Amino acid sequence: MPNIKSAKKRVKVIKTKTLQNQMLKSNLKTVIKKFEMAAANADKAKAQEAYVVAIKKIDQAVAKGILHKNTASRKKSQLTVKLNAVSA
Repeated sequence: MPNIKSAKKRVKVIKTKTLQNQMLKSNLKTVIKKFEMAAANADKAKAQEAYVVAIKKIDQAVAKGILHKNTASRKKSQLTVKLNAVSA
């Protein structure tokens, strides 16, 4: 347990940021699952809408430092392949 005032503050700030990061990661996973469900049901319209939202959320996660840019690129590529498979 920290004794110095600045160390105590860092503990509080880290706790807050950790909760925010968990929230964003959870939301990202939910959005991706919604897309995958729409793609699995072969619903092209819903899949297209969910795809756009998922790509946006992935890009936002990269901007906030939640995901690495290469990880995001890989995820977007995988989602695009799934979307194209629904379209075909």
